[in-house]
Amino acid sequence: MKIVNYPHPTLRHKSKPLRRVDAELRETVRQMFALMYEHRGVGLAANQVDLPVRLFVVNLEAEPGKGEEMVFLNPVINRPKGQVEMEEGCLSLPGLYARVRRPERVHLTAFNLAGEQFEAELEGMFARVAQHELDHLDGVVFTDRLSEAGKLEVRPGLEDFEDEFRARRERGEIPADEEIRKRLAELEKRYC
Repeated sequence: MKIVNYPHPTLRHKSKPLRRVDAELRETVRQMFALMYEHRGVGLAANQVDLPVRLFVVNLEAEPGKGEEMVFLNPVINRPKGQVEMEEGCLSLPGLYARVRRPERVHLTAFNLAGEQFEAELEGMFARVAQHELDHLDGVVFTDRLSEAGKLEVRPGLEDFEDEFRARRERGEIPADEEIRKRLAELEKRYC
């Protein structure tokens, strides 16, 4: 398992709801936390590890053994309140940062690994991270949420990622879009 970088097609794939929790999914979650910590992140969505399922993990401390490891299966966010603009980055766009306006508070409903539904009122950094990760599950990256001026500012960085992606594809390191779509469809049959 590894983190895929922009503009990998899975980052634009709208994820499907999970229908079951099994040992394979628990192992996937364990690996996602390990990758997130390795890259010093606070959240990681399934799309970012090339999986088409509605799952993300969070630990606001970004370090194993510190903070709380939280797993969100089939999350839904609603009832946004307030607006705040803060700098965001993304493990799939390493080194690229920009100010993003998001609701300051949200209501989240999801399932945990025990298959139990839970609800939470989130605010501040936790609300921002949850919204960022849920965007991934809908095929949205944080740069999509920038103002026109913000998009112009990050354009050179995005072009660098696009150039690197093309080079890796030419070297045969990344399959063609059609192969990726077929693999995602097979994974959806297994999990969703």
